[in-house]
Amino acid sequence: MKNILTLLTVLLLSQSLISQMSLDLEKSKIKWTGKKITNASHWGSLSFSEANLDFDGDDLVGGKFIVDMNSISVDDIQGRGKQRLEGHLRNKDFFDVENHKEATLMFNERVPLNNGVYEVTGTLTIKDISNPIKFTLIPSGNNYSSSLTFDRTKFEITYSSGNFFENLGDRLINDDVELEVSLVQ
Repeated sequence: MKNILTLLTVLLLSQSLISQMSLDLEKSKIKWTGKKITNASHWGSLSFSEANLDFDGDDLVGGKFIVDMNSISVDDIQGRGKQRLEGHLRNKDFFDVENHKEATLMFNERVPLNNGVYEVTGTLTIKDISNPIKFTLIPSGNNYSSSLTFDRTKFEITYSSGNFFENLGDRLINDDVELEVSLVQ
């Protein structure tokens, strides 16, 4: 019994050293870019509903990010085309936002590189489907940035994918979606 109490005390003390940095949800942003086979592209933004980094002293040890999928916007076009594409991205052909309101990213492992840079391995969950993802997290003062790419078809987003449909011609949409993330304290 004494060993169990000692172990619990050590665990509680070690947990208390971890501090969580909540990020500014208004200033922290995600820019997404999707491209067609013709090199034409669309881009826009997404907003976080929760964004936290966990530290042990100055050492980054974890992170959890929740994205409000209803916040998806198209920023490269205006008017009716913008509204149509935003609606299409929210429907079942893409992110099915009515049934999947959030996407999440959780850190699993991180490897410190030079100058406060980390290589992060995490789990990205979109449409309740989880897949591993790897990216580099780069500090700038108290802020961080990252560029990462995910294959949308691994999350059952197959609309106009050349891996699932034939004879799409110039309507083929690349499977990779690029994200540029800015995390601001």
